[in-house]
Amino acid sequence: MKRRGAVLTFVVVLIAFVVVAFQFNLSAIPEPGKREIYVAGKLRHMLVSRASSREQIPPAPANRSASAEEGDKLYGTECADCHGLDGKSPTDSGRWMYPRAANLISPEPQQYSDRELFWIVKNGLRFSGMPAFGKVETDEHIWNLVHYIRKLPSGPDVASETRSQ
Repeated sequence: MKRRGAVLTFVVVLIAFVVVAFQFNLSAIPEPGKREIYVAGKLRHMLVSRASSREQIPPAPANRSASAEEGDKLYGTECADCHGLDGKSPTDSGRWMYPRAANLISPEPQQYSDRELFWIVKNGLRFSGMPAFGKVETDEHIWNLVHYIRKLPSGPDVASETRSQ
């Protein structure tokens, strides 16, 4: 109990520090500064890592390739509305969320483990636009999305060719 209180105090102090030190702007219109992005990213990664390590995560499908193919079908209906079809070019909806819809092929999302990505897709992220899919998708479908996200093409030409086939 004491540790939880200490962590909560640390988080509150950290947020207060960010607000004061970096002249935090409550508006979601301007792009956040590099410091804000860095601090928020590190804090989010720490909390997701902690949460995913405490929760029972079901095993992933054995055939990653087949799983990713199924994930491709789900991605277009579940994820592309915010992250864009290529995973890196957010739609208007994704660009005006705060925090912005993640570029799924950029280093930050790719640094999460598969278990952590599974946890994020299943549970969503509070205070962001990332919804929880745990009530509407099966664990297998969520794993399919995780495997597909890992295989997203990095070039715009490859992405458009892949989608058109």
